[in-house]
Amino acid sequence: MALQIKVPAVGESITEVTIANWLKKDGEAVQADEIIAELESDKATFELRAESAGVLKIVKQQGETVPIGEVICEIDANGQAGAAPAPKKEEAAAAASKPAATPAPAPSAPKATGGVKEMKVPAVGESITEVTISTWLKKDGDTVQIDDIIAEVESDKATFELPAEATGILRIVAQAGTTLPIGGLICRIEVTDGAAVSAKQETAAAPAQASGDKTYAAGHPSPAAGKILDEKGIPAGQVAGTGVGGRVTKEDAQKAQAQAPASKPAESKPVAAPAVPAVAGARTERREKMTSLRKTIAKRLVSVKNETAMLTTFNEVDMKPIMELRSKYKDQFKEKYGVGLGFMSFFTKAVCVALKEFPAVNASIDKDEVIFHDYCDVSIAVSTPRGLVVPVIRNAEALSFNQIESEVIRLATRGRDGKLSIEEMTGGTFSITNGGVFGSMLSTPILNPPQSAILGMHNIVERAVVKNGEIVVRPIMYLALSYDHRIVDGRESVSFLVRVKELLEDPGRLILGV
Repeated sequence: MALQIKVPAVGESITEVTIANWLKKDGEAVQADEIIAELESDKATFELRAESAGVLKIVKQQGETVPIGEVICEIDANGQAGAAPAPKKEEAAAAASKPAATPAPAPSAPKATGGVKEMKVPAVGESITEVTISTWLKKDGDTVQIDDIIAEVESDKATFELPAEATGILRIVAQAGTTLPIGGLICRIEVTDGAAVSAKQETAAAPAQASGDKTYAAGHPSPAAGKILDEKGIPAGQVAGTGVGGRVTKEDAQKAQAQAPASKPAESKPVAAPAVPAVAGARTERREKMTSLRKTIAKRLVSVKNETAMLTTFNEVDMKPIMELRSKYKDQFKEKYGVGLGFMSFFTKAVCVALKEFPAVNASIDKDEVIFHDYCDVSIAVSTPRGLVVPVIRNAEALSFNQIESEVIRLATRGRDGKLSIEEMTGGTFSITNGGVFGSMLSTPILNPPQSAILGMHNIVERAVVKNGEIVVRPIMYLALSYDHRIVDGRESVSFLVRVKELLEDPGRLILGV
C-alpha cells in the first residue's frame, strides 16, 4: 500500500504552501529521509523529506498551491522504479571477475562529553517578537563546528544567519518553516571533543565523490541567496555554491557577477532565428510572486491606515537661502570633510530643533501610554531594489552637518547593497522621506509605526511668489507633515511645520542654535 505524504504544518499562521520545485521525478526511487521537494510559504522556503523508501508518485505538480494537510505525493514501498535491462552474460562475467571494492574505513566517532548546548532564538531587534526558520544548512545528526553557519532565519525585516554555539552533533528541534518567538528553542548541540565528520556525512559524500554526481542541494540557492540573485538578474545555475552539498549561500550570491554565455561550436547547435519584435499593442502579462519584504510592507501600510488617525498638513519653503549657502561653501565643505553638503543635513537639523520644541511630534503610543523621547533618532527612507527600508540616524540632534551627511551616505549605501542590520532599521522616533529626488511635487507620506509623524520633502521648482509686496521668482519646495491625530493636535502639527520652514529659510538660526 502506498504511503501518502501530506503537507506538514509549518507555522500557526500558515494555511497553504506552493510547490517550488520537485527534486525527484515521478516514478523515481527515493530513500527514507531524502529531500524530494522544496515548498514555499508566504514566510519561508523549506524542504519536504520522504517518509519511507520506495517509488515516488507525484500528486501535486510544481507551481501548485496546496493547503496544509492535503496529499502532495505518495510513496509505494513495494513498487519498482523504471526497470533497467538485464546485464549481458559477458558483462556479468566481467563484473564477477573484478575484485570486490575495499570497504572504506569506519569513520572515527567524535567523543561525546555529555554536555548539551541549547540554542535559542536571539534578540534581533526591539520591535521583533518572532522569527521563521528559513532553511537548515546542516542536517539533523551532522557534526558541526563552533561558529559554523547552520541555518538561515527570517524576521519581517531581514534575513540573518545562525552560527553554531558549540562543536558537536546537531539535533534539530524546530523544522524549516517553523515560526518561533524570541527565546524559543531552535536546536540542541550534543557537545563533543573532536571535530570528526559524522558517519552520515561521510557515507553520503563517498558515493557522490566516486560517481561525480552532485547532491540535491547543488546549484540551489538558499532563500536569502535567491533574493539577492533575483535582484541582480543572475540565474542560480551560473553561481558555484560553496555551501553544504554545493548549495548557493548568501555570500556566494553577494559575490556573484553576471556572466556572458559561453561560446559554443557552430555545429553543436543550429543558429537561432532572429527574435521577432513584440507586436505593437500586444496584450501581454506576467506574474511575479511578492517577496516576504514586500508582503510585510503591504501589511504594515494597511495597518497604519486602519489603526491610526492620520492627517497631513502642508507648507512651502523658499530654498534660496540654503541654495546660496551651499553654493558658497560646498567646495570648502567637501575639501575639509570629504562629503558633499546636501539638503538632508539642513532638514535633519531643522527637524531636531523643532522636535525639541514640540515633543508630541517626537512621541509614540504604547497601548494606553504615550512615550516621549528626549532624543531624536531620525529615520531616513531609502528606496532599494527589494523595497523601501528606513535606516535610523541615532542622536541626530547631537551631530554636526558633516556627521549627518556621512551617516546618510553610509546608511543609504548599505541599504541599496542589502547589508543593513536589524539594529540599523529599528528604534526611530521621527521619519523623513524625500520624494523630490524622483520628481514628486506633492504627496501625503504615510506614517512609520510606532512613530507619530513623518516629514515629506519634494522637488524644488521656481515659482512666482510675493516678497515684500513684489512678485519675484524663488526656488520653492512643498513640505508635507503626516501625523497621528491621537497624539499630535492640529496646533502642534502646524506650528511644528512652520518652525521647520522658519529654520530652513534662515539657516543662520541652525548654525547659531536660535
